[in-house]
Amino acid sequence: MAVSLVSNEVSDLCIGKPALKSLPLSAAVVGDALFALRRSGEPHLAVLSADRDAPDKKAVTGKLCVADVICYLCSDGNLESPTVALERPVSVLLSKDAGLVRRVEPQFSVLEALDLILDGAQNLVVPIGSVGRKKLHHGGGGATVEHCWLTHEDFVRYFLNSIAVFSPVATLSIDAVGLVRSAAALTVRHDEPGLALLPVLRRALSEQAAVAVVTDDGRLLGEISPLALSACDLMAATLAAGVATLTAGDLMAFVDHYGSPPESLVRAIRAGLKEKGLQEMLELMEDVLSSFSHSSSSPSASSSSSSSSSSDEESSGGRRPRRLRSRSFSMGRRSEEPEVCHPGNSLVAAIVQALARRVSYLWVVGEVDSSLIGIVTFADMLRVFREQLQPSV
Repeated sequence: MAVSLVSNEVSDLCIGKPALKSLPLSAAVVGDALFALRRSGEPHLAVLSADRDAPDKKAVTGKLCVADVICYLCSDGNLESPTVALERPVSVLLSKDAGLVRRVEPQFSVLEALDLILDGAQNLVVPIGSVGRKKLHHGGGGATVEHCWLTHEDFVRYFLNSIAVFSPVATLSIDAVGLVRSAAALTVRHDEPGLALLPVLRRALSEQAAVAVVTDDGRLLGEISPLALSACDLMAATLAAGVATLTAGDLMAFVDHYGSPPESLVRAIRAGLKEKGLQEMLELMEDVLSSFSHSSSSPSASSSSSSSSSSDEESSGGRRPRRLRSRSFSMGRRSEEPEVCHPGNSLVAAIVQALARRVSYLWVVGEVDSSLIGIVTFADMLRVFREQLQPSV
């Protein structure tokens, strides 16, 4: 059973997967990327470039999300000249790690693909067929090959369908299996400046996790996740301004209320930008807030928003991007808590919980005081599956 499980082809995991949405590397600037993310309704976009071995074909060279744009706007002097930054080529957003996105052929075995994931790939790109005709400058034509993403979640779901193969390990606690690892590198205190968030957010992007916001004594208050930021595409410049001026805790509250941010936080951002002399960023933020307010108050806004939300749900498999809805620090507990588990939860329970909530990680907290103990990710779970399969293959 285990042998057939990993010898199955990658194409088995692609059944029913939609074609990935993409952005051309050569024709796009950073501002275009934000618009394309908004239009796609997806948290990530693939970035295409010409295939060096076949110039008439396209290769996936990376992926990007709103969090990439925010990190970019907050670094390398871009806070002083955000308008110029938004006009730079989209290539400035791409990770230098070429192994994050890997192409595999449909006939690859699941084991081969799994090893690429455990070697650091976040997404595998798989050709899923040819559609239409593609016009070439020389008058010829050819089929346009479409691709799909395979994510860590796809592999976890695949192995969950045969979870009996992994007995008794699947029934052991995540602590006993050794899955709980430190979350220190993914943690910020609520009173730390927002700019301290940047290296932690980049780490969260690389680990496909989130940033934990904790109290001084280590209790988990909430999180700032790339998925939550993906819902703030229209406010990316304003969020960058927030990173530059707010504390991590207030920034979390700002993200939670991005549709109607608390006026007190908006005033704090304005004051911080003036104090830092970031006049161009202030003007850009005012333009964004004005446009956002105008579109929200438009008579057609509610019906347009409803239609857009319905469209976004359809394009993402009936699921809108999960976003924390919450409070500033003067209010009570969050209305929707980050996904947490306890060291004594079984591996299979942790898998089911993460899949049900459509997250790729779980924070591990103490059962009594909610102190942050660590984190468990899909990558950690897949590593356990791979170790269990090793004797059989």
